[in-house]
Amino acid sequence: MIQVTDLRKSYRDLKSGHFVALDGVSFAAHPGEIYGLLGPNGAGKTTALRILSTVLVPTSGTATVAGYDVVSQAADVRRHIGFVSTNTAVYDRMTAWELVEYFGRLHGMDRERLKDRMEFLFDRFQMRNIRDTLGSKMSTGMKQKVSITRALIHDPPVLIFDEATSGLDVLVAREVLRTVGQLRDAGKCVIFSSHIMREVERLCDRIAVIYRGRMLAEGTLDELAERHGERDLEELFFRLISLHEIQLERDAAFGAAGREAS
Repeated sequence: MIQVTDLRKSYRDLKSGHFVALDGVSFAAHPGEIYGLLGPNGAGKTTALRILSTVLVPTSGTATVAGYDVVSQAADVRRHIGFVSTNTAVYDRMTAWELVEYFGRLHGMDRERLKDRMEFLFDRFQMRNIRDTLGSKMSTGMKQKVSITRALIHDPPVLIFDEATSGLDVLVAREVLRTVGQLRDAGKCVIFSSHIMREVERLCDRIAVIYRGRMLAEGTLDELAERHGERDLEELFFRLISLHEIQLERDAAFGAAGREAS
């Protein structure tokens, strides 16, 4: 459903001259699976997900979603994904119902199908009580429910959650996680990005640890535990990062020594 091969993204930087946000990332995610991207803020998770959602163009490498290339077939990709983050805007002057309806129309849904789908989703997420609430009057939890509903309105096969629980209170975050699990059970392919290890550990079928734009490890929890001799995901995470930092220091020292010798 999602295939990412040697994905790279770099930017010009005024200080360093060159900044690498993604450095050769490859992975695949399948229907009925939650694939977790685990890493600290700035690790490259959001960059990868923005490329998958066609917001960014990769510097090199390829990525396909539902068989469509994210660069050459961007419109097809957008029809097959739903994207949720804590930064997804909710328009202040639209009600919950108007906002979801608006996005359904953007996806070209006919009036009857759209109405049926909205009725189903507003019932499923218990949103009848906020149907006529303006965005400016919504709590954070209400806004997140609306964001999830509008991402699901066209019933896409692929869902992308980018730090979707960040900043939410524990009850709303729990509800978001429950929804993500239900989407997997419904056969959706779900990408779930987070820096909260317990969320990833509890929810994801497979995990990729990303740091400084590179994938340090990938697999199920059992596979990672067996491969690295550590069952606690948090300890494994910090060990991988520490080893990577040591390697970077060695590479920098070797490079400096080579320049001096020349």
